[in-house]
Order: sequence, then C-alpha cells, then structure tokens
Amino acid sequence: MENKTYLKRTLLLASLMVGTALPGTSQATESSGFMNMLDFYGDFRFRFEEDWGSTSSSGAKRSDRARARIRGRLSLKIKPNEFFEINTRLRTGNKDNQQSPHWTIADFSNNSHGAGGLVFDKWYAKAKKDHLWAWGGRNGIPIWKQNELLWDDDVTLIGGGAGVKNYAIGSGKLSLNTAYVLLPDGTRENHGEMAIGQLVYSTKLNNIAWTAAGGVLVLDADSSTPDYLRQGNGNRDYTIWVANLQAKTEVSGLPVSLGFDFMHNNEDYNAAELAGSPTGTTDDDTEAYVFQIRVGKKKSQGDWLIGYSYAHIETFAVNGSYAQDDWMRWGSSKQTDATDFEGHEVRLGYVLPWRWKVLARYYNVESKNNPQDGQRFRLDFNRSF
Repeated sequence: MENKTYLKRTLLLASLMVGTALPGTSQATESSGFMNMLDFYGDFRFRFEEDWGSTSSSGAKRSDRARARIRGRLSLKIKPNEFFEINTRLRTGNKDNQQSPHWTIADFSNNSHGAGGLVFDKWYAKAKKDHLWAWGGRNGIPIWKQNELLWDDDVTLIGGGAGVKNYAIGSGKLSLNTAYVLLPDGTRENHGEMAIGQLVYSTKLNNIAWTAAGGVLVLDADSSTPDYLRQGNGNRDYTIWVANLQAKTEVSGLPVSLGFDFMHNNEDYNAAELAGSPTGTTDDDTEAYVFQIRVGKKKSQGDWLIGYSYAHIETFAVNGSYAQDDWMRWGSSKQTDATDFEGHEVRLGYVLPWRWKVLARYYNVESKNNPQDGQRFRLDFNRSF
C-alpha cells in the first residue's frame, strides 16, 4: 500500500512538473467535436515553511520546525455550451484533512512527514444564464470574501448553490449568493449542515471602486462524534453574521486596496457546548475583525505586491475547523485550530519569468485566552498551467 502511495505521488508530481515547465499557455490546439469542449488546467506549488518561538496552550515550548512541502491540482472542465459546464478537480493532501492540500516532502527537524494522498475535492455541474447561476455537487463556498479568515479556500462542500451576479441597480451592481451544503469532516465524511445567504454591492465613486457585502452562515451541528474535527467544532451550532468592505484605487499608478471584515457569532453556548474549547474561553468570545492593505499586483512578469493584515479572531467567531490554516501551527497533524488568536501577516510577492509567482509571508500570533503563540515564515513558488 505504501509503495502504491509513493507511486501515485511520483506520477502526479511528474505530470505537474512537465506542465509547469512549459512556457506556453495551457490552451489545447483547436479540434472539433467533443474535444473542443474540454479544458485541462491546474497548478503546482513548492513551499518552504519554518515555525519558531511557539508555545502550546499548556505553556510548554514547541520544538522549532522547518520543512519543504508541495501542492498539486489538476482540473477538467467540460463546457458543451455557454450556459452549462461540468467541473472536477484532483488535488494532493491528506484525506483526513479538509483544510490542507499539501504533502511534506522533507522535514528538516526530523518530524513525521504525515500522511499523503489524492483527493477529488471538486466535482459539480454549473448552469448560468444572464445574471442567474446555480450549481450542484462539491464546490468551494459561494460567497464573496477578501481573505480566508472566515473560510479556507481548500474546504469544499457537498450540496448546491444559486444566486444572481452583477445585476445593475443605480450606479452599481448587486449580487446574491445562497447555498445549502453538508459540512466536511476530513474529505470523505460529512458532519452537520450549513445554509448561506449573502448580498454584495459594488460601485465606483471618485475613482475608488467600493465593494460592500453582508450575509450569514448558519451551521447546524450533528449529535454524533466527528472523526477528525477538533475542539467541539462539529457538535456546536454557529450563526455567523459577516460584514465586509473593500476599497480599490490607484496611487501614483500603483493599485491599492484596503479591506475590513467583521464577524459575529450570534449563538449562546451552555457548559456542554463549551466542552473541548481552548482553556479560558467563554461564550462571549464570539467576535472577529480583520484589517488588510495591499499595494501592487501579481499578474505579469515583473509585477510586485506588498501587504499587511491584522486579525483578531475570538474562539467562536468562526468555526476553526473550516477557517484558514496559514497563520499558525496550532492543532494536530490533521487539523488546524484557527481561532482564539490575534496577530499580524506581512507579505511580499513577485512575478518571475515563465509565469512563476513567488510569495513570502511572515506571521506572528498569540492566543487571547492561554499562553499559546508562535511565529511562521512561508516562501511559496506557484505556477499555473
């Protein structure tokens, strides 16, 4: 079994390296019939990651860690006409982890590499006509967002969504996003359900493009015990109200964007529902806010981008099993505990030749309720094909 796993890893890595090494575009040569409906595409990532200065929730020091990781994704789109399409995506990653698609290929601190695997994390059919759209299957969360502090892009959901996109109202455009989905427990099981509703309005005033969004995520828990979800996240309801505001403009020819997010969980928890949460947490830990600024862009060779984010995420403001896994090392080998923290992110990106993009990020976080803290550096080389 282990030999088969490494064989699958080798074959996928080889195909990705061939695709990313080609300087040309990913478009296939013109053909007729069925082949003309197909579009193969994907991406590859090589990452170096280092964690240091980290304290666990018990106050014990964690060992520093440095490792190399990779991510590979291959997608197929079948589009018979302009209204309908079928999509599927195969990615790397531990099947027991809904948050991370990465394989560890080298650990310089002699830690375990962790389990690998391949996962079909997307498979859905989508229809759209004029301003209307709908999909069913397994897909990413259908909301407008400007970061992953509410929801990780790698966490995909089984169910369906529908909405309205860019319907002209006044001087701007209005979008409506709705969905009803099952919540993942790892990538093979589900645990609970979620309903989503969001309104997004965009307009331009005095050379500033504004986007404002507001909505709610209603997560219904399951009474059974989840296989992988941590800290009681699978047995606790969440009603998360979300408000977002973003402004984009240019200053001396440079793109600049400012963003703010506010999240509030409207649930009141009893002692049983608090079970498993971090030490010191109370049922009042239900709010989060994020500020971010970006200067520059990452589209063409020679482009650069710098950015800064500050995040304050209380324990129950979001569901930590479905939020980002970038900012900290906290959790287990299969799940990240992505709440009960405040901290900073600094990023610097640059577009290299052959459409390789490099992104460096530094994180510094500490817990609100216990001694847990840590610093992290990530250096990513990304290539789409």
